[in-house]
Amino acid sequence: MHVFEQFRTVISDDIDHLNHVNNIRYLEWIQGMARAHWTSLTTEKQRQEHIWVVLRHEIDYKAAAFLGDKLHLKTYVSECQGVTSVRIVEIYNAETGKLVVKSKTKWCMTDPQTQRPKRISDPILSIFDA
Repeated sequence: MHVFEQFRTVISDDIDHLNHVNNIRYLEWIQGMARAHWTSLTTEKQRQEHIWVVLRHEIDYKAAAFLGDKLHLKTYVSECQGVTSVRIVEIYNAETGKLVVKSKTKWCMTDPQTQRPKRISDPILSIFDA
């Protein structure tokens, strides 16, 4: 399986009224990780011919992250079947190694012309190595 990683430091815009990272920010990071991973693995032509849409997000909040925390984000595709894939995103405190957030997102591949579900082809399956 191909694991994609990024690091980020929590900034003031990430913080909510409880002084920790806002839940919406985690969702933005989860979707951003999916997009960045997809972009890193594919050509422009592949991205034009295949569009992913979210069917379901599951997010487990394990610990809080605070202003200045350094975070280690990891994502990978854990399974592909037919027109869907399941992507895992894990966010860790980079200094302690503690898991902060774990998400599981079910994505559906669609045809950009028809906006209908499209079977995930072998060439796409091979780039995820799922």
